[in-house]
Amino acid sequence: MSNIIDYMKWRGDLTFAQDSFNEIDNLILSQLVYVELNNIVPGDEEPTISLLDAAKLFFKQNNEQELLDHVSMTKNAILVFKEMAKSVRFKNVQLSRYVNDINEQEQSQFSAITIKLPDNSTYIAFSGTDATLVGWHEDFNMLYLKQTPGQEKSLAYLNALGNLDTPLRLGGHSKGGNFAIYAGMYCEKSLRDQIIAIYNNDGPGFSKDVVASAAYQNLLPLITTIVPESSVVGRLFEHQEDYVVIKSENKGLKQHDAMSWEVLGNHFVHAVTPANQSLLANQAIREWIALIPREKRKEIVEAVFQILDAAGIETVDDFLTLKLKDIRTIIQTKKKLPRETSDSISDAAFLLIKIMIKTFTST
Repeated sequence: MSNIIDYMKWRGDLTFAQDSFNEIDNLILSQLVYVELNNIVPGDEEPTISLLDAAKLFFKQNNEQELLDHVSMTKNAILVFKEMAKSVRFKNVQLSRYVNDINEQEQSQFSAITIKLPDNSTYIAFSGTDATLVGWHEDFNMLYLKQTPGQEKSLAYLNALGNLDTPLRLGGHSKGGNFAIYAGMYCEKSLRDQIIAIYNNDGPGFSKDVVASAAYQNLLPLITTIVPESSVVGRLFEHQEDYVVIKSENKGLKQHDAMSWEVLGNHFVHAVTPANQSLLANQAIREWIALIPREKRKEIVEAVFQILDAAGIETVDDFLTLKLKDIRTIIQTKKKLPRETSDSISDAAFLLIKIMIKTFTST
């Protein structure tokens, strides 16, 4: 089935004047922020650099095959970037204000980029979780924090724009979609009045008190949340906006990969409803989270990442290529934890398994 690369090959010769901005353009632009553009795209609003010129510099400075040899899901952004540079539709978009901030002490991973489109609109892309373990740590911190450092940075980034005097779209894939909504909720009113759309591409929601707030409710008409049929990440926590459910050529958790989302013409291939397995899995995860006190969630998350850090795991690639000695280190580190903490990790794991079994066998 066709994907976003095929879309650019087939329709990349159409300008935005010939075929206006659509949901696939949103996903493509959200992938751009996964490409490391340090020292290529300016960190300030001026000057800007065209996507074509940025791509020339990027592929001159980097070995494409080495980047593609990584096992992490975000590597496909390189292929998207390369195809964008070939297309009439995207090659002349102007890039600026690139930020790539990974802070281990804060346990935050934040990237964003400002993209000025030929139709005189601006798209702000916030990155989701990349290959760094710091980014995944921040994801899990959402289990107990009311605001994460990444959410606060997304708000500061948007507010720093000032008055753009152009239609404004915010978007992101995975956690980046959550950041886009958060920034839109709490930004300066002058900026909020310029927002015409917010795209959450398979990103998690918020706590019940946030979705019940006036800030969230006022933004609801502008939010589009797109999830594949078997979405897990995009159905976590609370959502009130309607979902756009789409087809993916992958199965299960691998549907989170944006490259797997099926396209037809200038729109995704829509599904009627989410897959039953996705609904059940998210029901089980929500029940599991609700049964673990907030302070206990923090204890468990910190302990798990302490174990991974002791094993020298810094990226998803490291985790997926574990050696026997790394597994031994993980086991030994867990044994060295305080008995109560170690038991909390085991209890939480068994509780999740128990809830999953109950949920899937009771239907």
